[in-house]
Amino acid sequence: MILAQREQLALAKSEVTVGRLEIERLKLMLAKARREQFGQSSERGKLLVEQLELAIEDLEETQAEQETKAELAAPGAAKEKRAQNPRPPRRPLPDNLPVERAVEPAPCACGKCGSQRLHKLGEVVSKTLECEPRRWKIIEHVREKFSCRDCEAITEAPAPSHPIPRGFAGPNLLATVLVNKFLLHQPLNRQSKTYAREGVEIDVSTLADRVGACVVALDPIIEAIRIHIMSAERIHADDTTVPVLTKLKTVTGRIWTYVRDDRPFGGTDPPAALFYYSRNRAGEHPQSHLAGYVGLMQADAFDGYNQLYKAQRKPAPILEAACWSHGRRKFIDLAKSGEAPIASEAVRRIDILFEIERTINGKTPEQRLAARRDKSRSIVADLEIWMRQQRTLLSSGNDTAKAINYLLNRWAAFTRFLDDGRICLSNNAAERALRGVAVGRRNWTFAGSDAGANRAAAVYTLIETALCRARHRQVYAARAELCRAGSFSPDFWLTGVWSVRHSSFCASAVNSGEQEDGS
Repeated sequence: MILAQREQLALAKSEVTVGRLEIERLKLMLAKARREQFGQSSERGKLLVEQLELAIEDLEETQAEQETKAELAAPGAAKEKRAQNPRPPRRPLPDNLPVERAVEPAPCACGKCGSQRLHKLGEVVSKTLECEPRRWKIIEHVREKFSCRDCEAITEAPAPSHPIPRGFAGPNLLATVLVNKFLLHQPLNRQSKTYAREGVEIDVSTLADRVGACVVALDPIIEAIRIHIMSAERIHADDTTVPVLTKLKTVTGRIWTYVRDDRPFGGTDPPAALFYYSRNRAGEHPQSHLAGYVGLMQADAFDGYNQLYKAQRKPAPILEAACWSHGRRKFIDLAKSGEAPIASEAVRRIDILFEIERTINGKTPEQRLAARRDKSRSIVADLEIWMRQQRTLLSSGNDTAKAINYLLNRWAAFTRFLDDGRICLSNNAAERALRGVAVGRRNWTFAGSDAGANRAAAVYTLIETALCRARHRQVYAARAELCRAGSFSPDFWLTGVWSVRHSSFCASAVNSGEQEDGS
């Protein structure tokens, strides 16, 4: 009786602790949900949401720890408690994974009477998700030789093609190295140590040779992506910094990206991203990148783009579409810093435009244009009148006045979306494409040279294009089907190195969108 009471007491104390943790977890989840729904929609309270996610994760770990302690202290009472209050159903295990069947030894006698006369009624199956270390293997390509009975000549099958010349590494291994370096941001020296721990020693110099050779092999695919993007009706443009090592110090280079994404206006052409590197941020670089492009371009207010918008540009001027996220961000920064009623009101008015855009995302240009004329045009007109009135009340050096001038000085570019259903309200597509570069800077710190930065831009082009397409549900399903059939691993599919041996096919497939369904 005393032991049973001790178990009940231990379980009760644990339940109180777990209950408190559950309350705190629900409070944090509620705060996160409110922030996501009612916070400034441009930033979505990014920093606060990330902090809430970390806090929720920590509480869930503590809660699981307390529940495990209670189960060990009072296993019988905990089992009864679980039976009375079952947990919500867990997410089903993936159905595309191989299944390994492990049959437990059958009992030899009845557990009740000891009789050995047993016959099978059925079976009880419990599933466990397991992960094994990476599996290495050597593939021997055997080519049989044949001798001709008539002329005694020796004939053999042609040697299989390889992604890179004189390389013992298979395409899966090459894809893994590229993904680890440019997507997961693991330098080659860390990869070499990881492979050595797994029993396969590959020198850093060997890995570097493979990366350089892969970039050359991928040139036809990258050129096909470039042609595909430059044929778009509308593109997104942006750039970010990248430290580059020189003889005495590092210099701040730039990674430029140009993104084609027609999905917001119901386009069927596949999305893609193109990256370039330059030593500085001079305007000559985007002018060179877009020398033959004619169409719409969504970008920030970088002065280096101005030459692209001039009427005398050959073959024709590019139409500028400004980013409302950039314009709103200036007001958000002011609203966060303290009392700024004008900035807060500007954010509220612009948020209404973004809310309208969410309801028409993915619709045809005609439908988007009709909704904007019906709902957004009057809001934009009122916003312009209100900002000009507020501007007269502020001094020229006031930060709020500068934020207002940023919009009013480019009002034609900001309001172009009211007359063209293809234009988005923001340039977030380009900023998403550069997110991987920003995350990578924290890991590899700097690029080793200009040539290394150019190689990174080339591989970023392929990987980000694959990621753009991977965000489609049907592509996820196609990848899962191919992985289930054992064709190749997800990393292999992701980088697209399989196309190295079929460059001509890839060039036509990128343009026609045949890869969109996984074919």
